[in-house]
Amino acid sequence: MFACISQVCSLGSSLEDDIDGYADAAGSAIELWLTKVEEYLQGHVAGDIRKRAADRGLKLAAASFQGGLLVSQGEARRVAWEQFARRLDLCAELQVPVLVVVADFLGPFGSTDIERAQVSLRQAGEMAASRRVRIALEFQVRNTFVNNLETAAMMVQSAAHPNIGICLDLFHFFIGPSKFDDLDLLTPDNLFHVQVADVADRPRELATDADRILPGDGDFRLQPVFDRLRQIGYQGAVSLELTNPMFWQIAARQVGEIGLTALRVSMGVAHRKI
Repeated sequence: MFACISQVCSLGSSLEDDIDGYADAAGSAIELWLTKVEEYLQGHVAGDIRKRAADRGLKLAAASFQGGLLVSQGEARRVAWEQFARRLDLCAELQVPVLVVVADFLGPFGSTDIERAQVSLRQAGEMAASRRVRIALEFQVRNTFVNNLETAAMMVQSAAHPNIGICLDLFHFFIGPSKFDDLDLLTPDNLFHVQVADVADRPRELATDADRILPGDGDFRLQPVFDRLRQIGYQGAVSLELTNPMFWQIAARQVGEIGLTALRVSMGVAHRKI
């Protein structure tokens, strides 16, 4: 596994500053934030991103995120799937191997909704496979269904498609109903992407994305997770994801320096300077 940083850590910076700043901070991989990429492409072409990242030695490891695919209906479904197709084409052009898809169960649901979601997830995998992109399904704690690792693993297994796997966001893992025993469900075949943050002095029921802080500065027991990733031989990205507005005021290079250092220390591949 290798350390990565998401553009969401520096939403106040331009895309060029993200790439240059993370590279200057000794970064080797970046997770693209698709909204920022799409805004950049209003005046540029995808090749500009690919070339700039290659020139600075940054791997385009993943892209986040796509919603609205699993249970939406009618016009909302049409819009979401058209956007998904465009983003798959973009990932293919940029040679981004993984696209994160969120499970969008946000209200009451029944067996029909679950069946629809299973069919939709498989369809998404088939579309992604045609572009040589893999789909990483992310469970989120505020969902009414697929809000934990066990259920996400079940959904991935039911889809039975080699291009569909799990996105393990440790924020949602720790503040939600997931259990450490659920880590046993992870394998090299079903784990496609990992996102990391921490939270301090906040009840799980009240924690929000804005409470995310640097790994190692909070209360999450990260070490057992990284031990499990090493045990299964996970070879993918471990991406720092700080959806915290406090970090958006800091230059991308500084965010990269402090963020990647904290991430690598938590992963056990570096030591803090004292």
